[in-house]
Amino acid sequence: MLHTTYSCMIVDDNEIDRLTALAHARQYPMLDLVGVFESATEAFPFLQNRPVDVLLLDVDMPGLSGLELRGRLRQIPVCVFITAYPDFAAESFAVDAFDYLVKPIRAERFSHTMARIQTFFELTRKAQLFDLSLGADTVFIKDGHQQIKLNLHEIIYLEGLKDYTRIVTSTQQYTVLSSIGNLLQNQPFQSFLRIHRSYAVQRHYIDQIDAQQVRAHQFTLPVGRSYRSSLDVLRQGL
Repeated sequence: MLHTTYSCMIVDDNEIDRLTALAHARQYPMLDLVGVFESATEAFPFLQNRPVDVLLLDVDMPGLSGLELRGRLRQIPVCVFITAYPDFAAESFAVDAFDYLVKPIRAERFSHTMARIQTFFELTRKAQLFDLSLGADTVFIKDGHQQIKLNLHEIIYLEGLKDYTRIVTSTQQYTVLSSIGNLLQNQPFQSFLRIHRSYAVQRHYIDQIDAQQVRAHQFTLPVGRSYRSSLDVLRQGL
């Protein structure tokens, strides 16, 4: 079996923390460690010429900070900040942090991040195989040289995955390269109701509604707090 690897770099000005991150990373064969740097200033020229897939990055470093480095290298798909300062979390996600780990790193927390990274890259690869076009009441998804035709009324819900959207029917799931917000702006998706930042459900599939979740077909989906009011009228009709 072919195992995919992802190039990875570690940047941390503290030697013990740097070695700790390296020890954790070496436990995962999917990471191809191409560099370990003790400052963002030293790492930046390397990354300009050879961007990596995964960047494990400290936040607070002398000279160029981790946040500033990430801001200059937004093309790197996965940036995981590893820091002793939880207060930087909001700033890190403003520069598209994939995850935010607080030192000392715990093995189970690091493992969770690695699993999410693998899922992210798998979804990215699959989504690149798909192309989406819309008709009046159909969705055409291109998979390689094949065209898959879906009737819109067969789609139960949409799940947003940042720049991708998972389209779910009762029997299949497809991932397309389009945000859920962009999809919902198209006329064919006007029958879908946004119930959460990451979920929209086809109205006619909704069987049950309560304050925290919606039951649609065999699926139970979360309801976001800011979307609850939009469900009130629909709840009265069930």
